[in-house]
Amino acid sequence: MFDLRPVGYVIGLLVAVLGAAMLLPMLVDIAEGRGHWPVFAQSAFVTGLSGGLIALGCANGARAGLSIQQAFLLTTGVWAVLPLFGALPFMIGATQLNLVDSYFEAMSGITTTGSTVIVGLDELPKGLLLWRGILQWLGGLGIVIVAIVFLPVMRVGGMQFFETEAFDTLGKVLPRALDISKGLIQVYVGLTLVCSLVYSATGLTPFEATVHAMTTISTGGFSTSDLSFGAFPGAPQYAAALFMILGALPFVRLMQLIYGNPAPLWRDSQIRTFLRWVFYALVLLLAYEWVATGFLDENGVRLRLFNLVSIFTGTGYGAGDVTVWGAMPFTVLFVVGMIGGCTGSTACSIKIFRYQILLNAIRVQVLKIRAPHRQMSLRYDGQTLSEQVVTSVMALFTLYILSLGFLSTGLALLGLPLLDALTAAWTSLFNVGPAFGELVGATGALDALPDAAKWMMCLAMLAGRLELLAVIVLFLPVFWRA
Repeated sequence: MFDLRPVGYVIGLLVAVLGAAMLLPMLVDIAEGRGHWPVFAQSAFVTGLSGGLIALGCANGARAGLSIQQAFLLTTGVWAVLPLFGALPFMIGATQLNLVDSYFEAMSGITTTGSTVIVGLDELPKGLLLWRGILQWLGGLGIVIVAIVFLPVMRVGGMQFFETEAFDTLGKVLPRALDISKGLIQVYVGLTLVCSLVYSATGLTPFEATVHAMTTISTGGFSTSDLSFGAFPGAPQYAAALFMILGALPFVRLMQLIYGNPAPLWRDSQIRTFLRWVFYALVLLLAYEWVATGFLDENGVRLRLFNLVSIFTGTGYGAGDVTVWGAMPFTVLFVVGMIGGCTGSTACSIKIFRYQILLNAIRVQVLKIRAPHRQMSLRYDGQTLSEQVVTSVMALFTLYILSLGFLSTGLALLGLPLLDALTAAWTSLFNVGPAFGELVGATGALDALPDAAKWMMCLAMLAGRLELLAVIVLFLPVFWRA
């Protein structure tokens, strides 16, 4: 019989940690003096107690190792359950959102998508704004650990290529995760602190700098203002572009750099490709603007750099209306949103290394057409790729494209205009953040969407953040019989 206790034990502990995290915005609300602090006191009590009881109830079944089924269930379960408790402050707080809107906001936070249903961010209590930042910060850290520890073991989307000898057995997953987490947390916290200091130096208040540092390093995109990063023109946008790029780099490489070994960072082909593609896309945007208008100033360059990096990394900050740039620039932004950053980072979407494998596979096939008898193998970073890795990557590409089509169609059947349906499916499935169209508010809020559409987007955000296969496999009977 399938044992749920190891899964429940870990989820219970994480829920309890989430409850403890609610004490921080409670203290901020107490300091602000608007009387909003009981919301977080109540939410922390309910969340902490629930998590503690779940963990205690499952403690007798906890063990160091996990079976493959338990690993998949735990990964999906964490991202499905935590938003339920993370939604409590939105339901009973100043926003007084209903269940679907609260869960949508929390899911968007935990998955670092950055879409929102809240209008009037500038007027919200500081505790609630901080809570949105904490959700994304915790979600960003969590997804890095999942990408480095769990997805390679579970062989999702070609991630087994990054599997090391430390993961030869599933029984080593959790202990190894704890070891790796220590280094990751140090880098993650350090980057957040540096980002916050830089934001403060460029003109943001300490509170604004703290919240935006959390949502920048996590490539999440939640802001303290309805104008998003449009409220901070000039130097802060350059700083944000830099730290969004850092958040989209493999954290293992950043760890190696900080520990005095920069060579792997410079040699990583994924990093070099990512930076090249960002540069190429920026050149396209700037060239189009120059040809179309014959005019390009510093403000235009900065806005294009900022918005491009924001969408490429899946952060989702906004600064101005990108739809007025023209059809070609909008298409470029749409495409880069389906690429994303590097694997092992907080960035979203399909990831650079899979596109490298795809393009390499296409190149090999073209060469085989010209020379059918020539022996050629797929290689990545100097290593030969196994057929299993290539097949897994191709399957993931197919799933993403099919899912985008099905989700767009489903949203359109709910009455969404074509652009709204397509960009809502795109932003949720690839965890990008912004959506565009008639039903999207002037601030980018998605509160006007029907509830059914929001539930569909919640499922897409969850599946997209965990790279589809980790979620879809749970619905296959053959997986549970294995």
